[in-house]
Amino acid sequence: MTDPDSSTAKSNRTRERLLDAAAQVLAEKGFAGTRLSDIAERANVQAPAIYYYYPSREDLIEEVMFVGAAAMRAHLDEVLAGLPSDATPVERISAAVEAHLRHELEISDYAKSIIRNGNQLPEQVSKRALAEITHYNDIWRTLVTELDTAGQLRSGLEPSVARMIVLGALNWAAEWWKPERGSLEDVIRTAQSMVLHSLRP
Repeated sequence: MTDPDSSTAKSNRTRERLLDAAAQVLAEKGFAGTRLSDIAERANVQAPAIYYYYPSREDLIEEVMFVGAAAMRAHLDEVLAGLPSDATPVERISAAVEAHLRHELEISDYAKSIIRNGNQLPEQVSKRALAEITHYNDIWRTLVTELDTAGQLRSGLEPSVARMIVLGALNWAAEWWKPERGSLEDVIRTAQSMVLHSLRP
């Protein structure tokens, strides 16, 4: 007799493999180039089996985008929550820069798939992910506002524009950085310096 708990655990592992594989293929090939056969091969399952877990290619991609966006926001929340209660606005932004780059370049293929495909997706595929991305942007809005309130935002900067330019630059690292181009630590240190020098007086 089959153990229901064992079957559920196996099903959950397969679902996770499919999501991980889909994130990798999306990051490499983009929305238009992502095929279920590629995902199935990467996940080591038969392509028709995907329909047991997801009704369509779009449903699978929608889940990848949502899970990835939620994880990216949760990672930033966790990093900021782990800072000392008296951390300065500068220290919080510096930590946020590192959290963004580590998650994007080291921790998660999901982050790359979001960054590279966010503007290519139909609304029904991106809706839940966009809600999480909005929450993520709100965290950054708070960080820049804290810097401004502390009198440490450079005069003449429009905070919302500055925030979006910073995030755009950090996101772009997913397009050009590879380990052979230099250490991730160098990228993080340089990005922290450039972001903070551009925002402060």
